[in-house]
Amino acid sequence: MTQTRKENDDVGEQLRLLLRSFRLGGFADNYAMVAREAEKGGLTFEGFLYELAKIEGDQRRVRRIERMRLKSKLPTEKTLESFELKRVPTVSQQLVASLCGGSFLDRSENVLVFGNPGTGKSHLCCAIGNELVRQGRSVLNVSAYALVQRLLVAKRDLRLPEEIRRLHRFECLLVDDLGYVEQQREEMDVLFTLFAERYERRSVMVTSNLVFSKWDQIFKDPMTTTAAIDRLVHHAHVLELNVDSYRAEQAHQRQQRDRGEKKRGKRSKG
Repeated sequence: MTQTRKENDDVGEQLRLLLRSFRLGGFADNYAMVAREAEKGGLTFEGFLYELAKIEGDQRRVRRIERMRLKSKLPTEKTLESFELKRVPTVSQQLVASLCGGSFLDRSENVLVFGNPGTGKSHLCCAIGNELVRQGRSVLNVSAYALVQRLLVAKRDLRLPEEIRRLHRFECLLVDDLGYVEQQREEMDVLFTLFAERYERRSVMVTSNLVFSKWDQIFKDPMTTTAAIDRLVHHAHVLELNVDSYRAEQAHQRQQRDRGEKKRGKRSKG
């Protein structure tokens, strides 16, 4: 009996090592537990393998999503839960829910979000991006300025097509603050090239404080401006955050609280 148990232990250890060499960590860590449950529940051999494969698949999905979350550069604190959607009645909650579902990525559609500084454009897009990543969709969050510099370096090194292909791996490219900083013609040319290459192939989410009528300030040339807008808008969901600055509102509330506390302090001293 002792010999049999020892032989079983040896086989068990060899099996764990073999499973790990196959990169089946979920199998290796759980097969003994699932085997015991299989014996108690009368699982078939196929049922036993299914339960193990399900655990392995779930663990791989969790690890994959975590890798995608890190690559996305999305701030994890910017979620739908922390975004006060009721503050922006111009934005349909049903549309936001639909965008979070990710079907617009399957259709290579775009999302364009406009509003003054501090209205929550970046927060809303990042919240949608975080929901997409949770579903296993690949997203990259990058400021327009950083993206342009990245493309310019690639162009200088004669690898712009390669860089665009690398960015093409992301199902959704979140370009934040387009038009926030005045940029040169060469910088906008590489950005237009990126938008043109992604047109009807991959999705972009863009935030901007400039409405379309002022995009000539971004792309410098009327023809390029028209072409850029045409490609972005053709298959797009447009959201306008026509509300007061959330940051200004919070600052005003803090100021009121400070004044109230100061008045209460004076009364207590009096």
